[in-house]
Amino acid sequence: MQIREIEAKDNKTIEQIIKRSLESCDLNIPGTAYFDPQLSNLTQYYNLLPNAKYWVLVNDRDEVVGGVGIGPFGEKKEICELQKLYIKREYQGFGLSKKLMEEALNFAKEHYTYCYIETMNQLQTANQLYIKFNFKQLTNPLEGSEHNAMDTWFIKELS
Repeated sequence: MQIREIEAKDNKTIEQIIKRSLESCDLNIPGTAYFDPQLSNLTQYYNLLPNAKYWVLVNDRDEVVGGVGIGPFGEKKEICELQKLYIKREYQGFGLSKKLMEEALNFAKEHYTYCYIETMNQLQTANQLYIKFNFKQLTNPLEGSEHNAMDTWFIKELS
């Protein structure tokens, strides 16, 4: 497995991974990443944002099996957001999310003071990962949140 920055050829595959993952949890609803307008062209989206990147995880055949992004959170220069961390179901359970998180957080530390995550309480495996990475759960979303279907929020001080 290798982690690399997203390329235009990866857009369709990562879009399908994200959509299938959300569908499997009945989260293909408005207010989730499923309806993000940039979902079909993450390469262009992240290239246009300051201090932002999206990485894909590829197998030995260079097939995309997952991904994660870091982007600025609203107008707050010191806060980034961990975005779109998804892995194909058949590749889950092997510690690959941890590797993606490490890549994303190492980049985030270079540009931001805090990292924010919006998620759902029902996604317990993902939430346990965030807690393992010392994210602290919040009782409310940060002001400027765009995913109004989310019901669980975390933040981490980067150092």
